[in-house]
Amino acid sequence: MKHIHLYRFGVFVIIALLFTLSVSAEEMPANIVAAIKDNSVSIDTVWMLLAAMLVFFMQPGFAFCEAGFTRTKNTANILMKNFVDFLLASLLFWFIGFGFMFGEGGFIGAPNFGDLSFYHNSNGLPVEGFLIFETVFCGTAATIVSGSMAERTKFSMYIVYSFIISLIIYPVEGHWTWGGGWLMDTTPGSFMMNTFGTAFHDFAGSTVVHEVGGILGFFGAIFLGPRIGKYTKDNKSRAIPGHSLTIAALGVFILWFGWFGFNPGSQLAASGEVNRVAISHVFLTTNLAACAGGIATIFISWIKYGKPSLSLMLNGILAGLVGITAGCDAVSEVGAIIIGAICGIAMIYSVEFIDHKLHIDDPVGASSVHGVCGFLGTVLVGFFATQGGLFYGGGFNMIGSQLAGSISVGIWASVCGIILFWTIKKTHGLRVPARIEEEGLDIYEHGETAYNS
Repeated sequence: MKHIHLYRFGVFVIIALLFTLSVSAEEMPANIVAAIKDNSVSIDTVWMLLAAMLVFFMQPGFAFCEAGFTRTKNTANILMKNFVDFLLASLLFWFIGFGFMFGEGGFIGAPNFGDLSFYHNSNGLPVEGFLIFETVFCGTAATIVSGSMAERTKFSMYIVYSFIISLIIYPVEGHWTWGGGWLMDTTPGSFMMNTFGTAFHDFAGSTVVHEVGGILGFFGAIFLGPRIGKYTKDNKSRAIPGHSLTIAALGVFILWFGWFGFNPGSQLAASGEVNRVAISHVFLTTNLAACAGGIATIFISWIKYGKPSLSLMLNGILAGLVGITAGCDAVSEVGAIIIGAICGIAMIYSVEFIDHKLHIDDPVGASSVHGVCGFLGTVLVGFFATQGGLFYGGGFNMIGSQLAGSISVGIWASVCGIILFWTIKKTHGLRVPARIEEEGLDIYEHGETAYNS
């Protein structure tokens, strides 16, 4: 008899639960609806902060990758730079860059001077959390430049140009793209809608972060000049091997891991069916593009040089990741694989062209991986986006908007880079003396070395 009563009670509980779940949101008490909404915002906040942690973890990835691809005598300098650019980015972006990027204004937003009350997020996310999420992206843009200018840059001048990148260069173009500026303006009568019928699309920063960092690194390398011994008297390139492909490989693994915060985290929400499907899709396309980039570089380097190159494969993985970042939310799995493969292949030929033809010394290939593949991946969204892409019946409008956005941001980064590095070179000097470069920056710039026997 006791078991029968328990059975009846269980049936009653199940029926009550089913009835509760069948009640619409309009019929629920207001306090229950508010609690559900509050929990959703809490889940989204935790997801955003977790993603920010993953993007922050890319800093040691960049540090290891750059250090591994360069020589032991400059390792402490490289590690120092990768700390300092994030220190500067965090303080400057909180104090003024956040306002420049997300404040009211046309060309540039209004400075906030540390006051965050101006920003009101429509999805209810805490402004402090959104600030730290955007800060780690700002730090990434500044870090990319370090690799192109490694092994011969004055540390004091590194601080200067990292300061300018975090304070002005990144926030301005970020305002155009992610801060409500003209490139993302979808209101009727806006320039982008009148011209192309669609706004610029860069979901997580192929152009906003990577292309900008790559272009700035490219011009920085030009103004610096090549490392001593990089080119012979008849302008033939000499390889200057890095001291540890093991460390470089670890850096790439960390970057790959961090990219799962970089791209899926840009959805800024995880609660609800739409968001959980979106972040899962972005996670998948991100990984597929990385794998396609790595596989493509293995085979092309094998065919081109007779052996599969580990160093090129590492950069191929990064090229695929950079390329998919703009359209990871908008392309199919097959589209992601094609974009990753295209960027991996393009990276090989770009590295060779910049080194052998232009005679620009980029120790880690950042100009190609981030600059070239950032631009290429952004434009390819116009071909492979399942909504509006050329290959899906959307015509050429999206290709036009992607070209307009990527070229406009590229011009801004180029002009700023030329002015910035020319000014530094003519005033204080950008490069260390030859003796310091030959003996290593660690002792002369920092008074200590990373490796001691």
